[in-house]
Amino acid sequence: MIEDAALLARAEALVRAYAAADQKIATAESCTGGLVAGLLTAVPGSSVVVERGFVTYSNEAKAEAIGVPMELIAAHGAVSEPVARAMAEGALKASRADIAVSITGIAGPGGGSAAKPVGLVHFALAAKGVPTRHVERRFGNPGRTAIRHLAVAQAIELLEEAVGLHPDAPSRKTA
Repeated sequence: MIEDAALLARAEALVRAYAAADQKIATAESCTGGLVAGLLTAVPGSSVVVERGFVTYSNEAKAEAIGVPMELIAAHGAVSEPVARAMAEGALKASRADIAVSITGIAGPGGGSAAKPVGLVHFALAAKGVPTRHVERRFGNPGRTAIRHLAVAQAIELLEEAVGLHPDAPSRKTA
């Protein structure tokens, strides 16, 4: 669990906003191992908003739980834009949610390469009726815990933007 008062306050505001919009959220998490869902469900009343969370740490889990094609993983690697997009779209399809956020990355300390270093994290946001949005972040290597924390904050930011809470929020039509 993430113990961060500011992040919890953002999660509380997010739950209120999604409840007011009558929107449900699903998460598809790899390197964060359910931390986004955990943060959201730490908020009282979040059951109105959090539809479900998928922890798809292994490639097989990505394929079996949310339908990410193994061929896509083989072609691009689990930590890639196409897989992040497929994860979010698969979570949306495998749930009753209106919006899904996905996270796949390399939290370290090992597992990185020159092409995909520790700290590389791909995010996607899929919503009904709009194109899937992708964000890539390279957090460097401040340590596993810090990378996971930064990834949770980025996922919350994507969800904020989608519901219009974030100051840089694009229109829902461009989510």
